[in-house]
Amino acid sequence: MNRYKLLVRWLVVIVVLGLGAPITYSQAASASSTVQVHMVITDEAVRDGAEVPILRPENVQVKQGKNLLKINTIIPARGDNAALQFFILIDDTCDSSIGNSLNDLRDFINAQPATTAIGVGYMSNATIQIAQNFTADHALAAKAIRLPRGNLSAMDSPYLSLISLIKGWPEQKVRREVLMVSDGIDRLRSERASSYPTNFGRGSRNAMPTSSMGMTTMSPDVDTASTAGQRYGVIVHGIYATGVGRMGRNAWEVQLGQGGVAKITEETGGEYFSLGTQNLISFRPYLDRLQKVLDNQYYLVFQAVPKNKAGLQRVNISAQIADVEIAAADSVWVPVLSEADGAKKN
Repeated sequence: MNRYKLLVRWLVVIVVLGLGAPITYSQAASASSTVQVHMVITDEAVRDGAEVPILRPENVQVKQGKNLLKINTIIPARGDNAALQFFILIDDTCDSSIGNSLNDLRDFINAQPATTAIGVGYMSNATIQIAQNFTADHALAAKAIRLPRGNLSAMDSPYLSLISLIKGWPEQKVRREVLMVSDGIDRLRSERASSYPTNFGRGSRNAMPTSSMGMTTMSPDVDTASTAGQRYGVIVHGIYATGVGRMGRNAWEVQLGQGGVAKITEETGGEYFSLGTQNLISFRPYLDRLQKVLDNQYYLVFQAVPKNKAGLQRVNISAQIADVEIAAADSVWVPVLSEADGAKKN
């Protein structure tokens, strides 16, 4: 009887060890098939004025599809890690009535810490005119703020201008963020859309141009700009400002423009501020809110699952704390394993 009990015990031990081996192997294989990536995230309280708690790895969950990803560390963007490159991008098609709010922008610039470098540029002709390159001299950057010209060029597209800025921005291991001041209307695409004829009969003689048609959907360059921001880790924020001309007064075009900028800010982890289709009375309360965003950011470092090719992978980042939200880009750039190994060696 004792021999039988001893035999049973040994069989139980063997079975447990046998089952444990595949589990250990599976976990090791999972760990070896991931690559380290990082994103800048923002910790936000659900209720205005509420205290924002400090984020820790155990307070955050990252999922890639159904996979729960390992978080390596969360680094507050403060102290030695507070470096920020912040570019203010103003649309030259904005109406000059925003002039009263430009002092709010100057005050915002001058209030930035020494760790923030400010750049200023103006959107025109589908590109940007640099008024001030990145500088830690905030007084110098504030002087570069001027009234928008309030005129139209041959190729006015705030999205192509934003893409030009992002793709020409040298990559560095610091936070990189943009504040767009624009109505978001893609006049370049709208003008092309309005040049197409509308047929009022079967014959081509009945084809008539419709100069007031404009665009029927959001600009296709919105998605391209959003993808560029996510690809290069640039967070985009936006403030609505009324534009000039017939399109600037067209409620449909304005809604499409606001939707375009709002989509980019949401998908890159930024904030968008507007007061319907009217100019904001003052930029100050919205810039104060933006300052809170910048003051509560973190570097989130985690292990992502790569695909066969390097590319953007959608991730879902959530806070495991009551009444707290995390703002983050929809996707993170994930290299293939060989690229990640090469980066570690370098």
